[in-house]
Parts: sequence; structure tokens; C-alpha cells
Amino acid sequence: MITVGIDVGTRNTKIAIMEDGKRVLLKAAAKTTFDFNKTAQDLYSSALESSGLKPSDVAYIVATGFGRYRVDFRDINVTDITANSRGAKFLYPKTRSVLDIGAGNSRAAKIDENGRVLKFRSTEKCAAGGGGFLEKIAYYTGFDISEIGEVALRSSKPIAISTVCSVFAESEVINLVTQEVPMEDILMGAHLSVVGRVLVTLKQVGIEPEVTLTGGLVLNPAIPRALEEKLGMKPNASPELFYAGAIGAAVLGYRRLQKKRELQAA
Repeated sequence: MITVGIDVGTRNTKIAIMEDGKRVLLKAAAKTTFDFNKTAQDLYSSALESSGLKPSDVAYIVATGFGRYRVDFRDINVTDITANSRGAKFLYPKTRSVLDIGAGNSRAAKIDENGRVLKFRSTEKCAAGGGGFLEKIAYYTGFDISEIGEVALRSSKPIAISTVCSVFAESEVINLVTQEVPMEDILMGAHLSVVGRVLVTLKQVGIEPEVTLTGGLVLNPAIPRALEEKLGMKPNASPELFYAGAIGAAVLGYRRLQKKRELQAA
């Protein structure tokens, strides 16, 4: 039984094709455009071609993410935190706390042994608790967003970025630069600032090991390091978790089909 999960995020759209809810056949990603449905459709078509599948081979399609309602070929849609929690559980079975840090905002959840969300919270202050804040910091410091994590890891004395607004952060960063604060210390300070804000949401739901990081910032090596420093424990963080939402959506699609078949058999 083939199910597909499509996670339409504000920056990237991810897809996962799964067999029987147990094996990932393919995962891929593309930049999200203003036309969410076309982005999802193009990625879906490309993924099917790459995996040697036809649309008729797919039993169920589940959409999640910021643009989930715009995917008109979906069978159903689920929330980001539901999909990411299931995906985190699939990839790291002992997960009990999930921290999803995206471009726009971040979410934290406590889950049970089956991956169901027991409690969750979201950041509320614009991009202050997400990748958008780091994108601004990268722009102000002259780095590409893909570079700042590696540079930040070279820091020996991180400097705290106190503002919670990505707009006002510009003047603070400029002030630090004029004081000749090393760039790596500024950048690590920015990462610690983001992590500090999102950890507030995790503390609100209750921190239970294992903690698993999902979302776009899982690809930034300074974020897991900052999390480990703040948490006092090493979080699960791997490139696969970039696709946690899509994988979780595909798993949920399989389970929904199973329940339908059980009801029909009864």
C-alpha cells in the first residue's frame, strides 16, 4: 500500500512516498513558490517519476504544513505538529518531546508512546522564534543563510542578541560589529537567542527525553549544538528529520486506510 505525505512549508515543500507505512521509498524537496498547489503538484509528479510509480499506484495522499489547504489533490490534511510528531516518532521511536523549528515560527509538543500529541505550544512573536530571524541576521552580517551555522560553531564567546524583533536586530548587530565583536560570536549568540525562545514553548508542554528536532533548522549545525547547551542533553537531530512532516503525513495516511479497511471488514 503506497501512501504519500506532502509538507508545504513557507520556504520548502517536502514529499515522502512510503510503502505500508513502514518503508520510505523516496523523499525529496523543492523551494515553495507563491503557487502552493503547483509546487506540490510538480514535486509529486517528479517524485512519482523518480520512484517508477504511477498516480494509480498511490492509495492515499496527506498534506500538511503552512500551505496544506491549497493542495487540491490531497485526500486529507493534518496539522504541522501532528505530522511532525508522527514523523519524529517514526525516525526516533523513543521520542517523547518534539521541537519543530521552521522559517516562520516554532512549535513544541509532548507525545505519547504511539506518537499522538498530548500537549503543544507555538511561538507567537513573528519570526523571532524561527528561521526568519536567522535569515535577517545572515543578511545583516553579509553571510548566506546556509553558511551561518558552520561559522557560529567556531564561536568561543557567544554574544547574546537581546531583541525579540528581527527588524530591530539590525541595529543591535551593527552595534556589535562596530565594537569589533567576532562574527562567529555574534552568529552563535543569534542561534542561542532563537533556541532560548523556542525552549520556552517546550518547557510549557514539559520536557521529556528523548527530545527530537524537526523543521528546516535541523539542517543548521549550530541549532542542535545550541539546543544541547540549553537543554543539558543531546537532542535527536539528523538530515532525515527535515522530512519528518512529510514522513509523518504518509504514516498517518497508511493508518487511516487501515482503519477504513477494518471498518469495511467489520
